[in-house]
Amino acid sequence: MLVSEAWNLYKADKQIQGYSTQTLKVYSVQLSLLIRYLGDMQINDITTESIKLYLGEVAADLKASSLCHRIRFIKSLFKWAQEEKYVSTNPVSTIKEPKPESRIPKFLTEEEIELLREASDSTLEKALFEFMYSTGCRIGEVVNLDRNSINFSEQSVIVFGKGKKEREVYFNTRCSIWLKRYLEQRTDEQQALFVTIRAPHRMSIAQMRYVIKQISKRAGIKKSIHPHQLRHSYATTLINNGAPLEVIQNLMGHEKSETTRVYAYLSGHLRRELYKKFF
Repeated sequence: MLVSEAWNLYKADKQIQGYSTQTLKVYSVQLSLLIRYLGDMQINDITTESIKLYLGEVAADLKASSLCHRIRFIKSLFKWAQEEKYVSTNPVSTIKEPKPESRIPKFLTEEEIELLREASDSTLEKALFEFMYSTGCRIGEVVNLDRNSINFSEQSVIVFGKGKKEREVYFNTRCSIWLKRYLEQRTDEQQALFVTIRAPHRMSIAQMRYVIKQISKRAGIKKSIHPHQLRHSYATTLINNGAPLEVIQNLMGHEKSETTRVYAYLSGHLRRELYKKFF
């Protein structure tokens, strides 16, 4: 069986398991890169040595996190192929991922949040900004929401995170006010929570990013602003206000506690910076 043929079956299995379209798009790119290097050969003929040579060649041009993603995809593909008996042995079972980089999440200060809030002009901008900041949702989770999924009485909404895992998130009163105003002003019949202004239809991830970028330009903040920073800022606000890590982990939909612990380090980092500034 050729690698491309194995991919088609692998992809079908992952679709059945509920993998997101975005994840499979990323995997498809990684497969193309693998085939470009090895050729579309028989999957059972691929050796550990050939995989190591491939990874070794690209390692110098990739961040550790990007190399990890590439290795995880290859491991996932060959683990599946072995389970399905398309390969007799798994050539990547002994290949280890590089040590992950220790990176502090990029968050926004309270002043920057207020500047963005003031720079939001329309009810759409205000509703989208307040919703993303007060819920800490991933942009992909926001895109898929419908207006009838909002529970205004409880100020909550059910979102579907990575692996289509369901969780309940909450929004504050300011967000509730702007969401109601935004929805009341809409005259379209689209079910999506956030829609485009022209020929209203469900906003895409790229369109939501564009809205946040336009707000940041008006705010005059001299650094690149993207929606995921609102999620980091949400977590930072929670931890600086004393929320337990396990609560933050649950609210953000993190599978591993280690993912959430980075915010505890960030909180300590902030305290040290403030100490140096004021003492």
